[in-house]
Amino acid sequence: MMAIRITLNGETREVIAGISLQALLTQLNIASRRIAVEHNLQIVDPERFDQVPIKAGDRIEIIGFVGGGRW
Repeated sequence: MMAIRITLNGETREVIAGISLQALLTQLNIASRRIAVEHNLQIVDPERFDQVPIKAGDRIEIIGFVGGGRW
């Protein structure tokens, strides 16, 4: 399997070519609940994570939501 380079949260990382966004999240041990993912400057609907293939040079930002505080 061929490795490709992507930028993940500002850092260069090697991943398997063609891996899906969902597979990447699983590999990183990140639950897809309570996160937002930006793929090449576009927010991805969580229902589509398994349909988005990652390609060389892609830029991915994963942002976690934190709850708490008072209203």
